[in-house]
Parts: sequence; structure tokens; C-alpha cells
Amino acid sequence: MSKIISIANQKGGVGKTTTAINLSSCLAEHNKKVLLIDMDPQGNASSGLGVDKNDLDTTLYELLLGEVELKDAIIDLEERIKNLSLIPSTNELSGAEIELLDVDNKEFILKEIIDTIKRKYDYIIIDCPPSLSTLTINALTASDSVIVPIQCEYYALEGLSQLIQTIGLVKDRLNNSLEIEGILFTMYDIRNNLSTQVVENVKSNLNQHIYKTIIPRNVRLAEAPSYGEPINMYDPKSAGAESYRKLAEEVIGEEK
Repeated sequence: MSKIISIANQKGGVGKTTTAINLSSCLAEHNKKVLLIDMDPQGNASSGLGVDKNDLDTTLYELLLGEVELKDAIIDLEERIKNLSLIPSTNELSGAEIELLDVDNKEFILKEIIDTIKRKYDYIIIDCPPSLSTLTINALTASDSVIVPIQCEYYALEGLSQLIQTIGLVKDRLNNSLEIEGILFTMYDIRNNLSTQVVENVKSNLNQHIYKTIIPRNVRLAEAPSYGEPINMYDPKSAGAESYRKLAEEVIGEEK
């Protein structure tokens, strides 16, 4: 049975896209069939997997507007990354917010699309934009659960209550099966006492599942997107690769 997971946080720069790319790739490494949906108009998950956004004729934008068939929007990455497929996006996707304004049941468009193919995949991962927008609501309505990356910095909890409230509203009104999968600490610096303090502060103030895996601040992890590769391919032995492998194992373990 397929599991649909949104990676969401309305704050930018928290490792959301990095998590979407590398969790997807590490799940695929476990022989899980994975579809990554790039729901962010910045399209960083697409370029981070080596897709040239200038060469795309069909993206999530055309798919949401009903202009193309689903099969034409999915890119099979099998030749480079076994078990992984992608629905890409470009900055055109930002226009969907306006074009969907008067559409009936616009919150369910992505869900209806995913429902037609979810049996083909073990996991569908959705990289949400850094905002609580129509696109994010679509992703949450289509999802079983949400992973929330939090950067280990002073303002880690800022805005988090708003996100949790939004998830609760979506659960109440649009998707009663939606749950918070877990909170994921990212950009952890072992040399920085603040990182440790942030982790302890969040654990003591947040009544949510928190992943044991903590993603470190890692140069190789930051470099990988510019080469169009997930970290487990770019540098399989790096600390970043090991961390995302452990996260994938935690996610898989929770399904058992």
C-alpha cells in the first residue's frame, strides 16, 4: 500500500527540498518504488535531481490545470536512480495559485491525480513550497502524513505552531486521515552549543513525534544538488548520506 508524505515548513532554508530529494532517493535505495512530486515553483527538487527545467514541456503546472495527461508529466529517472520517478515543476507553477482561484474543490486537484497512480508506488513524496498556500493545502489534502524539517537555529519554533494549526485545519475539514509523521532536525552543528539547545528546547516544548535521526550540517550535502545527484549517489560515504539512509530506515520502520 502506498504512503503519501508531504515535506512541509512555511519557513525557507530549513532543508525541506534537501530532505525531499534525499529521503526519496534513500527509500528507492531500499527497493521501494518512489515518486517525488516537486510542488515548489522554485523547482529545486527537479534541478537537484539533474532535470534541466529549460527542457521541460510538461510539468506539474500543466497537470494541475488539466492540460496534460499524468503519464506525460512523470519523468522516469530509472537510468540514473533506480526506483525513482519525478513530476517536475518550474516557476510557472506559481501562476497556478491564481488560475485555480475559481475552480470548484481546488484543494482536491492533486489528490484526485495521485489517487489514479498511487498503487504503482510504495512512497509518494511531495516537496511543498515555503508558504501556507493553495499548493501546500493541495499537498496536505492528498497526503497521509507530513514530515516537518526544522533547522537547528534560534528561531526554530517560530511559525511552527501556525503550521501545526494549518495541518490540524486540513485534517478537520479536508483530510481526516492526515497526521504529522514527525519533526526532523536539520543543519545540526555538533560544534555549536546552540544546536544542542534547540534540539532540547523543541523536545521539551513540542508534543510531536521527533525522529531519532538528526541531519548534520554537511558540505557534501550542500554540494550535491549542483551536480544533479542525491547525496547517496554523490558521496555515498558522507555524513549526510548516512543520515538520510537512517531517516529512510526510520520511515520504513514506522510502516511495519
